Amino acid sequence: MDQRFEQLKVWVEEVLGIADADLRPASSDASFRRYFRVQHGQKSFVIMDAPPDKEDCGPFIKISAAMASFDLNVPKVLAQDLRQGFLLLTDLGCEQYLQALDDDSVDALYADAVTALVRLQVRAVDSEVVLPVYDVGLLMAEMNLFKDWLLLQQLGIDLNDEQADALENVFAWLAQQALAQPQVWVHRDYHSRNLMRTEVDNPGLLDFQDAVLGPLTYDLVSLLKDCYISWPRQRVEVWLADYHRQIQSAGLAVDVDYEQLLVWFDCMGVQRHLKAAGIFARLNIRDDKPGYLPDIPRTLAYVSDVAKRHPELAFLAALLGSEVLPQLRNG
Repeated sequence: MDQRFEQLKVWVEEVLGIADADLRPASSDASFRRYFRVQHGQKSFVIMDAPPDKEDCGPFIKISAAMASFDLNVPKVLAQDLRQGFLLLTDLGCEQYLQALDDDSVDALYADAVTALVRLQVRAVDSEVVLPVYDVGLLMAEMNLFKDWLLLQQLGIDLNDEQADALENVFAWLAQQALAQPQVWVHRDYHSRNLMRTEVDNPGLLDFQDAVLGPLTYDLVSLLKDCYISWPRQRVEVWLADYHRQIQSAGLAVDVDYEQLLVWFDCMGVQRHLKAAGIFARLNIRDDKPGYLPDIPRTLAYVSDVAKRHPELAFLAALLGSEVLPQLRNG
């Protein structure tokens, strides 16, 4: 086994006071972090391995404590070694939302997830924790992942100057729609692989260390227009309406009507899904992780659907329909 694993094993044995700890892989991750599970008596723990030269454990520790203070179900940090990049965490179980979701379970599971999201957005208003701002530079950089990694490197689509300018205008309009929204705490990966179904305080929240202060609809898009599982638009709009009722009752964004929320939600989805498609291509090309490639067609189907609804996105709709989606269908 690799040297870091051996160092991690020694650390866990020292922290828990056990010999010959049996560390089992707990989950995969698109980053450099790794997770392992270990049993100690009747208790199970999760260990995060985050190489210090690649990952910073500081934000995870800070945001975990803050979210716990909002009465959200997050892993608690029981022990830490920041020099080595090791954390010992409470275990939220093995069942991802992605495994648990079906036609019968989805309404109840999403109801819990929406309630938890509203709690995060409302309770964080008074938090003293300062998060990075999801500004125009970050929004534009994320969308450029679509152009640089999916179009150019994965599909070999090299835009001419006129096309590049048209796509830049699309990106700028989407960023404008994002920045026009009320700014709240954003988990940033609030989807079915980072939500755990739990018997108490469902759901458990994972992978929140990249949280930012950003657009109201970002996490809702991550949940309801998930890159890993999709639902009919009619059902999505019902869940969106429930979210709108909850934030209105909680006094959040009370001047935002449902029609405006729907426009922001759709446009935020285009921004997020362009970013995600680019990241999936980058994982394949740069990191030799091709397992996300099958998720690109589903991700871009969301984009295509919304792009057809807004004249400002006409160039993007045409680009997807004439070049990108046909190439993806042809493998």
